[in-house]
Amino acid sequence: MRVLELSQISTIILKIGGSVITNKSAELEARMDIISSIADQIREANPKNLVIVHGGGSFGHPLAQRYAIRDGFKDESQITGFAETHHVMTVLNGLFMDALIWRGIPAVSINPLSCVLTRKGRIQCFEMAQLKQFLKMGFLPVLHGDTVLDTELGFTVLSGDQLVSYLAIQLKAEKILIGVDVDGLYEEDPKLSAGARMHERLSLEELKKVHESLGESSTAADVTGGMRSKIAELIPAIEHGVPALIFNATKPKYVYKAIKGERIRGTLIEKE
Repeated sequence: MRVLELSQISTIILKIGGSVITNKSAELEARMDIISSIADQIREANPKNLVIVHGGGSFGHPLAQRYAIRDGFKDESQITGFAETHHVMTVLNGLFMDALIWRGIPAVSINPLSCVLTRKGRIQCFEMAQLKQFLKMGFLPVLHGDTVLDTELGFTVLSGDQLVSYLAIQLKAEKILIGVDVDGLYEEDPKLSAGARMHERLSLEELKKVHESLGESSTAADVTGGMRSKIAELIPAIEHGVPALIFNATKPKYVYKAIKGERIRGTLIEKE
């Protein structure tokens, strides 16, 4: 068996948002039709260099919000909430993994709680040896947003968005693909404004201006900050020269086309 060096692997980081794979208005409700479709597209694309990170949606966010996990350890009632939030994320991850494994995709789940330590909510330590070895051997690592231990707060929530940017930088990724439930990055929430204009292409400087101007507008619980936070997490990766494409992962074949580099509607963000 040939084991590649990481320098020979042009890694793609694929983020699948929680709003794509869950019904965010109904707690603990997975969108199995979408999960199955995404798994079909990944099997068809047959990537040898993919890392997937998925969000929590209506599994992780409501519990994390209820117990104020992101704010850190304040009282003992949160300990159960921490455990419950982590557990439901593993349940959602299990549903996603089922769809991949049943299709013969060599996916392996990497649990952030077991390998990441944060400090004031930012990744301080990430034991990546296993992930790198999986990539070298041809596996498809799958991570997810999670509850994690924090050296200052006791514990907190680690968003999938922070994971994506961190991994893209550490692995010197070829590109980041961010699958959401809208067509791209808009000047305002397209779910609330029918005339919202979508950005088709942004430079790093333009992205920073969009981040400054974008307000928070979400009707569902999102303890990781919504679109504005997603943009903030993207900026370091863009600064390192990793381009990103924000696209609608619920549209037929869009995940496949994004992986293959085919042209699709979305927002392309590059350093220059």
